[in-house]
Amino acid sequence: MNWFLVSPELSLAGLAVALVLLDLVVAKKGVLAALSVLALLLAMGLGLSLWGEVGSTAFNRMLVVDEFAIFFKVFFPAMAILVVLSSVDYVARFQRSQGEYYALVLIATLGMMLMAATGELITIYISLEVVSISFYILAGFLKETKSSEAGLKYLLLGAVASAVLLYGMALLYGLTGTTHLGEIAAVIGTTSGPSPALIMGLVFLVAGFGFKMALVPFHMWVPDVYEGAPTPVTAYLAVGSKVAAFAVILRVFYVAFGAPDWLNLDWGLLFAVLSALTMTVGNVMALPQTNIKRLLAYSSIAHAGYILMGLAVVGVAPSADILGRNSVLFYLAAYGLMTMGAFVAIIAISHRLNSDMIDDYAGMARRNPWLALGLAFTLISLIGLPPTAGFVAKIFIFNAAVQHELLWLVVIAVLNTVVSAYYYLRVVKAMYLGAPPSTEAIPASPAVKAALALCCLGVLGLGIVPAALLRWAELAVRIFAGT
Repeated sequence: MNWFLVSPELSLAGLAVALVLLDLVVAKKGVLAALSVLALLLAMGLGLSLWGEVGSTAFNRMLVVDEFAIFFKVFFPAMAILVVLSSVDYVARFQRSQGEYYALVLIATLGMMLMAATGELITIYISLEVVSISFYILAGFLKETKSSEAGLKYLLLGAVASAVLLYGMALLYGLTGTTHLGEIAAVIGTTSGPSPALIMGLVFLVAGFGFKMALVPFHMWVPDVYEGAPTPVTAYLAVGSKVAAFAVILRVFYVAFGAPDWLNLDWGLLFAVLSALTMTVGNVMALPQTNIKRLLAYSSIAHAGYILMGLAVVGVAPSADILGRNSVLFYLAAYGLMTMGAFVAIIAISHRLNSDMIDDYAGMARRNPWLALGLAFTLISLIGLPPTAGFVAKIFIFNAAVQHELLWLVVIAVLNTVVSAYYYLRVVKAMYLGAPPSTEAIPASPAVKAALALCCLGVLGLGIVPAALLRWAELAVRIFAGT
C-alpha cells in the first residue's frame, strides 16, 4: 500500500487533530488560522506532487489518482484557504470553539477531496458523509436560534437524502454484484435495455446527489440553512459542498453509466430538464428576496442549473467529445471564485452591520469603497458580464449545449441570465446610489482584504486569460474518454 497516494488527506486529518489540541493551550487564537492556512497549503502541494503517480490506485481501487482528482485536490484546499482568511474576524463570535471550527473546515475539505477521487460506491458514500456531518455541525455553530434551526433542518433533510442515495447504491449493487464504477459499467454494457432496478437506482442517485447540488425539487433546505448558518460556513457550503457533489456525479455517471447509448441519452435528457427547472426556479425565487444570504442561496440554485447544462451535454454527446466535461470543470472553478468573493465581502460587511438585509447595504461604496467594489465585481461576474470569469464560463457551457442540439436549453438559460441581472444589480444599486444610514466606516481586516483581492483577481484573470485553466480542465476530463 502506497500511503503517499493519500498524503493530502492524511495531512489534513492529522493537522485537524493538532488544531483541536493546540486550541487548549494557545492564548492567541490567530495562530489557529495561520496553522489552518499552512495545513491547506501543504495539502495543495502534496496534491500537486501526485502528478507523477497518475494512474495509480489505493485501497483495492477504491481511490484513484488521476488528473481529475488532482484538479480538485488543488481546488478544494484553495477555497478552504479563502474561507479561513475570511473567518479571521468572524470567529470572535465563537471564541471558545475556534479550534473545533478550523478543524471541521479541514475535515470537510478532506471529505471533498476524497469525493473527487473515489471510484467505488461505498467510498463515495463515506466521503459524502464526512462532508455532510462536518457541515451539520458547522451550520449550527453559533448556538443561536436561526443557526440551531439551520443545523437541525440540514441534519434531518440531509439524513433523508443520504438514505435515498444509499438505497440507490444498494439497487445498483443488487443488479450488478459490484460497487466499483468500472465494473458496474461493464455489467450494464452487456444488457440490451433498461431494467426497473437500474432505472430506480439512477433516480435515487439523482435525488441523493441532487440534494447536495441543490437541484429543484431537492432545494427547499437551501435558503433557510444559508440564512441561519454562520456566513463563512454558508460560503463554503455554497462552494465546496456543491462543487464536490458535481465532481462525484460527473465521475459516477460518465464512468458507470456512460457506455450504452440508450442509457446516457436518457440521463442526459433528465439532467437537461432538471437544469431548466433549477435555473428558472432559482432566479425567479431570488427576485423578491430582501436578505442577501437568501438571495445568494437562490442564486446558487440557479447556477446549479447552469452547471447541470454541462452534465446534460456529457450525456447526449459522443464519448470522444470532451467539450461538455471541459466546460463543467471551468464553470465550477469560476463559480467557486466568484461566489466565494461575494461571500467574503458579505462576511466583512454583515459582521460590522450585524445585519444581512440588502437595504442596510445602502451607501456602502462611501463607507468602504473596496468592499463595495469587490462585491459589485463578483456580482457582475455571477450575471455573466465581460470581462469576468462568469462570462467566459457561460459562453463555454452555452456553446457546448448548442453544439449538441440543446438549443432550447440555451434559450431558457439566456432568459434566466437576463432575469438574474435584476436582483444582482439591485444590490449594486443600493451600494452605490443608496443613502447610507450612517457615515461610520466599515473596516475589514488584512486577511479579509487579501481573500477578497485573491477572488477578484482570479475572476478577472479567468475572464481575460482563461486558456491555462481550460487546458488543465481538458487534461482532467480526458480520463473519462480514455484518451
